[in-house]
Amino acid sequence: MQYQQSLLNIKSIFIILFLSLIIIPSSAQNIHRFTEGLSIEASFTYGREAIYTDELLWYFYQHKLSTPVAGTTLDGKDDKALWTIVKADTSGFFRRQQNTATNLQQPNNPPGPGRIAQQSQNTTSAASTYRGPRPSYLYLTYHSNKEQAALLNIRGNSAVLINGEMHTGDPYRMGWLYIPVQLKKGLNEFYVRGSFIAATLSFPKNKIQIATEDLTLPDIVQGKQNQNLLIGQVLINTSNKNIHNIKIQSNTGGRKVISTAPVLMANSTRKIIVPIDASAINSLGEVQTDIAIWDKEKLIETKKIPLRSVSGNTPYRITFISKIDNSLQYYAVNPALGGEKAGDALFFSVHGAGVEALGQAQAYQAKDWGTLVAPTNRRPRGFNWEDWGRMDALEVLDLAQQTLKPDSQKIYLTGHSMGGHGTWFLGATYPEKWAAIAPCAGYPTLKGYGSADGLIPEKGRNMYEDILLKSGNQSDVIAYASNYKPLGIYVLHGDADRTVSVEYARQMRKLLGTFHPDFSYYEYPGGSHWYSNESVDWKPLFDYFKIHQRKTTNEVDHIDFKTSNPGISATYYWSTIYQQIKPLDYSQIVLTRNLEKRTLIGKTDNVQILKLNLEGFQKNEPITIDIDSSNTITYQWNTIEQSVVYLKRETQGWLVVERPKLDQKGPHRNGSFKEAFNHSMVYVYGTTGTKDENKWALEKVLHDAEAWYYRGNGTFDMIADRDFDAEKYIDRNIILIGNAKTNSAWNKLLSDCPITVTSDQIKIDKQTYKGNNLGGYFYWKKPGTETRGVGVITGTGLKGMQATGANQYFAGASGFPDYMFFNLDMLKNGPENIIDAGFYSNEWKIEAK
Repeated sequence: MQYQQSLLNIKSIFIILFLSLIIIPSSAQNIHRFTEGLSIEASFTYGREAIYTDELLWYFYQHKLSTPVAGTTLDGKDDKALWTIVKADTSGFFRRQQNTATNLQQPNNPPGPGRIAQQSQNTTSAASTYRGPRPSYLYLTYHSNKEQAALLNIRGNSAVLINGEMHTGDPYRMGWLYIPVQLKKGLNEFYVRGSFIAATLSFPKNKIQIATEDLTLPDIVQGKQNQNLLIGQVLINTSNKNIHNIKIQSNTGGRKVISTAPVLMANSTRKIIVPIDASAINSLGEVQTDIAIWDKEKLIETKKIPLRSVSGNTPYRITFISKIDNSLQYYAVNPALGGEKAGDALFFSVHGAGVEALGQAQAYQAKDWGTLVAPTNRRPRGFNWEDWGRMDALEVLDLAQQTLKPDSQKIYLTGHSMGGHGTWFLGATYPEKWAAIAPCAGYPTLKGYGSADGLIPEKGRNMYEDILLKSGNQSDVIAYASNYKPLGIYVLHGDADRTVSVEYARQMRKLLGTFHPDFSYYEYPGGSHWYSNESVDWKPLFDYFKIHQRKTTNEVDHIDFKTSNPGISATYYWSTIYQQIKPLDYSQIVLTRNLEKRTLIGKTDNVQILKLNLEGFQKNEPITIDIDSSNTITYQWNTIEQSVVYLKRETQGWLVVERPKLDQKGPHRNGSFKEAFNHSMVYVYGTTGTKDENKWALEKVLHDAEAWYYRGNGTFDMIADRDFDAEKYIDRNIILIGNAKTNSAWNKLLSDCPITVTSDQIKIDKQTYKGNNLGGYFYWKKPGTETRGVGVITGTGLKGMQATGANQYFAGASGFPDYMFFNLDMLKNGPENIIDAGFYSNEWKIEAK
């Protein structure tokens, strides 16, 4: 029976894959399916590191890549791997190896609630150590009889070079990523990174397409306000020109709303926000809204968008505009029995890989004492609840607290699989937010369980790689597991889980057993990775939650808190690690206050400035502070403003100091390159370089837009340097593409930065590196602001710029310092070709290593 069920599942998967081949925008026609190509095993590594290698790209950018011919090598000289003829099978997929179909299974597609491609719990899973087939490239060609626009759809690839231009891929085979390309007359070449892929070209009738495969939708919830709902709708510009002022009209139950789309860059895809008025919908069930777009007065296309109208007692979706990038995101709510009530508990549930937030919420039965909220991690796969997944969780938690008004002492965190990791991670990173946490079938770190993007290495191969890995210290919750001490913890795991081994749960049980006074542990007998909704909706787990409450500030007299990055996590109740001595090393504070005796004693590690809120002590009475047994401070506060004190570690001990100026590092702006991708970032690309450099800058912007859209369901504005107005974008982060010669916005944003990049050198304070093949990334504080930053993607020449082409900074938990530079040979040799990397001081100065 299990064998028959497995065969049925495999057949179902391939039926879905085959059908998805023909899902294209309705205005497209004349589909070309790629059925034959050449494949080669070409070494590359892309994972959770700032470093990447890619042998084929290295040859390509060095102009040493020979035109692929069956039986030849990459360079036409070596006796290494050969280009081999491959053909697509009946499902449309190219397979270099017979076993690559297992890439559709574990660990990239673990079972769970609301999965995009559902699997039976009986489906055989690969071991958690599986990392997919050997690195390969596929070479495809298309001969066009004219210059024309097309939409390229590839599934299963991580990237593709299209006539020499780098574009992002669809590694999870979602099928909705369409890349608009301008085909040349004659030969068009596609170097596809990936082993098990399917590819088509379609030819659109109109220059603007409405794509409906990837919508971000709210639900119409009866009894709530529905006149100002928002839809995330994809538009594709297949033309060679930017398109302005496209009008969009929604019509829902006769209620029309007209809006204007943001600029659609030439040859790009953008998910826009479409407002709808659903106040006329009073019945339950599926309804439709009609979407129409106009270019000036010309109607371009119309589509019908399905919506759900649901009661307020069933799980539903809410969309919101994210402060990260002004994109539309959603979260799901499973209301308490009898409806949402202020003062109830809040259950915060983070989903597993491939699971939609709505499916996560629907896996639970409604509780009579609280409402469940499920954020999205930006995508069903997203960022492993780190980086922008973490930020999404915080945004949704804040929105849920504003709208539901729960009891702040009854907020609980749980999650399954990748969400089990998210529970371990968010629990350790923000222990002050939760009363108790419950990781289900989770892995604690991405060092032990790499998931789809691979493992985080334990140690670097040289000094610079160690710096890069240190930049991701916040991901290693084992190192700061002491933060769990004040939390109730319930660990749930199936003892027969072949996707995330139960050994991860046992590892944490052993660790918690060394210090934790209050945790519960249960292995579900015979439980696979997903053995029913009890995999998350487990009554003893919620019973455990019910007997735990988060402490108030007045109840917390002892603090033991650790962080690696104050820009991510700095505060625990009345104490804040404001600045570090060694950037992104672990910092710890262990403090005890006695309100009656008016004393505060403790010890610190790697803390430069400590912020304390002394409001719990009586005002107008002296307080004795003894930190690190170095010296005794007597302090008295008389006004609320004076109740917050800053202590700085000096040679002679700890001293009371004025609040640090906000132009120094701190929780508000602490650096690391990835911090730039926040605060509604705007990409500014250079136009003052050579023709090839300007072409690269625009390609890089479009590549990152594709990658950000795919990874993070996101969008950002893109403008040329000549159109950049610093005052207009004063409150937004900037991502600058180019160098001091090729981008005229450089001096406006980086005039006081100790790093300068020109066409033939990089200068980092007093150190100069010469060459036209050097590239890098760095962060800088944005002038005229206290919290905003500038991220720079730069190179000394075209080869150096091309070396920065990978988007590893969008991989969850990849570590980037404040700055890192390398030459093009890093693509071939890895970390030995990093030339510099490091952190600024708290005063934003380059320090000697």
